[in-house]
Amino acid sequence: MSTGSATHPPSTPPTIRVHPRPPGVAAVVLALLRKEFLVELRTLESVPGMALFAVSTFVVFHFALDATSVSGKEASGVLWVTLLFAAMLGVNRLFVADAEQGGFDAFLLAPVDRSALLIAKALALLAYLVVFELVAVPAFGLLLLEPSLGQSMPDLLAVLALADIGIAVIGTLVAALAVQTRARDLLGPLLALPLLVPIVIGAAKASAPLLAITGAGGSPTRWLLGLALYDLVFGLIAYAVFDFLLED
Repeated sequence: MSTGSATHPPSTPPTIRVHPRPPGVAAVVLALLRKEFLVELRTLESVPGMALFAVSTFVVFHFALDATSVSGKEASGVLWVTLLFAAMLGVNRLFVADAEQGGFDAFLLAPVDRSALLIAKALALLAYLVVFELVAVPAFGLLLLEPSLGQSMPDLLAVLALADIGIAVIGTLVAALAVQTRARDLLGPLLALPLLVPIVIGAAKASAPLLAITGAGGSPTRWLLGLALYDLVFGLIAYAVFDFLLED
C-alpha cells in the first residue's frame, strides 16, 4: 500500500476591500457650485429677475421723486432698499430646485460633510448678488445719482462686499428653513428682512458720505467694522444650525 503525499489546494489570499475615501469639503463645494451655475445658466431664474427688478425700481424712483437727482442719505437709502428687495428674489429661489427635484434627499444620502451645501449655496448667492449689482449700481448712478460714482467707487466696493456677504449668509440660512414650508415665498422675506435690517442700516450709513455731492470723507470705519462683525456672527450661527435644518 503506497502512501502519497496529500495535496492541498493553494490557499486563496483574503480579499481586502478598499473603501473609497469620501471627497473633501472643497471638492464637494466646487461640484455643488458647478451645478448651481449650470442650473442658473439654463433657467435664468435668479439673476435676470433681480437685475430687472432693481433697474425697474430705479426707473420708478427717477420719475416719482420730486427731484432730478438724489445724493447723500437719500441716495444711499434708495440704493440699499432696492438692492435688498431685489436680493430677496434670489433668496426665495435658492433651494427651490433642490426641494422639488429631490436634491436634499440625494445630498443627505451622500457621504459628505453637510456644511459643504451651506458654503456652496452662500457662495452661489454671493455670486448672483455681484453679477446683478454689476447692472444695478451703474443703472442707479445713471438714473438717480447727482455725483459721479467714479470717485467713490473704491470705498463703495468695500461696503458692497461686506453687505453682500451678510445677505448671502443670512439669505442661505433663511432659505433653507423656509423652503420646507408651503408658504415659502411669504415666509422667506418675513424671516429674512428683520435679520437684514442691521445690514441695510450699516451699509446705508457707510455709503451716505460716499454718495454726497461734496464727496467729503470716506466711509465710516465703525460701520464697516459693524458689518464685518455681523457677518461673522451670523456665519457662525449658520454653520452651527445648518445640519439640523437639513435633517428637519
